[in-house]
Amino acid sequence: MISKLKILSLLGLLLTLTDCVTEFIPEVNEKVELLVLQGVLTDNGDPVTIKLSTSLPLGLVSDAKPLSGCILNITDDQDKSIDLAETVSGTYVTNSHGTVGRTYTLHIRGGKSRNNFSYESSPMKMNAVPPIDNLYYEKLLIAEPVENLEGIEECQIYLDTHDPANTCKYYRWNYSETWKLRLRADVPNQTCWITNNSENIFIGNTASLSEDVIKRLPVKYISRETDRLWTKYTILVNQYSLNQDEYTFWENLKKVTEQVGGLYDIIPSSIPGNMVCIENPDEKVLGYFSVSGISSRRIYIKGKFEGIIDPYAHCATDTLYGGPDYIEGLGTTIWTLFDTPAAPFSSPRIRIFTETKGCADCTVRGKTLKPEFWEDDK
Repeated sequence: MISKLKILSLLGLLLTLTDCVTEFIPEVNEKVELLVLQGVLTDNGDPVTIKLSTSLPLGLVSDAKPLSGCILNITDDQDKSIDLAETVSGTYVTNSHGTVGRTYTLHIRGGKSRNNFSYESSPMKMNAVPPIDNLYYEKLLIAEPVENLEGIEECQIYLDTHDPANTCKYYRWNYSETWKLRLRADVPNQTCWITNNSENIFIGNTASLSEDVIKRLPVKYISRETDRLWTKYTILVNQYSLNQDEYTFWENLKKVTEQVGGLYDIIPSSIPGNMVCIENPDEKVLGYFSVSGISSRRIYIKGKFEGIIDPYAHCATDTLYGGPDYIEGLGTTIWTLFDTPAAPFSSPRIRIFTETKGCADCTVRGKTLKPEFWEDDK
C-alpha cells in the first residue's frame, strides 16, 4: 500500500513539473524585421541576381518576405555604375558582370518599409580563381558479390584544383546535378530530367599549406538508394574565389546550419556580413554581397553500378483482368501503369494500377524538356 502511494505521489509531481514547463526565448536586441541579402557578382557573364528580403528576429516564427521597391546599383573603383532592375518581388537583376582585379560596392536605397534608409557594402575586390583541374568519380565497393548475389557499389565524386600563382587561398564551391529518369512503366510521361542544386555550405582553404593545391576533395556522394545512377547523371561544379573575411563569414554560417542549435550557440544575427545601414550603423543586416571569380567544370556518369536499389519495384498496387472501362478515382487517387487491350478470341484486357502518381508520371519529380546542356548518347 505504501509503495503504491509513493508511486502515485511521484507521478503527480512529474505531471505538475511537466505542466510548468514553458518555452524559453532569450531576449535579443533586434529590430522587428531584419534586412536579408543574398547575391554574388562574378566574372563569367551570367546575369547577376541580388535577392532582398526581411526576416523576423530569433524566437518569432515567420518566413522571410521579399523586399520590393528598392533601388540597387553596383559601383567599381573606376567610377562605373551598374543598375539592377527588379524582375519579381525582391529579386534584382542585371546582365552586366565583373572584371578580375576591380573593386565593387553594392548600394541599396530602401523603400518606405525601410524608412528610405540607404545600405552599402564594404568595397570588395574580385580575385582571380584558378580552373578546376579535374572533376572525376570513383566506384566504391560496399559489399563483395556472394554466390548468385551481385556486389554493392556506390559513387564518390572528387575535385582537384591548384593555383600556380599561389594567390587564391580561400575557396567556395556549389554544384547543380541533373539526371535522366526513365520510369519502368510505358506511360506518356515516362522520361524526365531532374535537377537539384547543392544546399550545404562547401568551403575550403590552403592558407596553412606551402602550396596552393587541393587534391581529391570530396564533392558529392551518391548512394545506391537513389535513382541518379540508373541511366545517366551529370554534375556541374562551380569554384569561387574568396577573401579571408568572406571565408570567415561562410565558415561561421556553416557552423550555424550544420550544428545542433543550443542556447549558447552562434545565432544567425551574430554573424557579421559586409553590409551597413548609412543612417543607422547599429542596424543589423544579414547576408553578404559576394564578389568572386568563378570557374566551372562538368562531368557525365553513365555506367553500370552493381546493387542499385529500384525504388519503383513496388509501384503496382492492383491488377484488373477485364472489368469496366470506368474506374472510380482513376487519374486522381489511382493511375494506370500498364494497359493491354483484349485480343479477339484471346486473353482478356489486363490493366495494372498504382496508388503512387510518381510511378506513372515522371513530372511529379522532373521535367520532360531535355536541358540544353544535356549530351545525347552517341
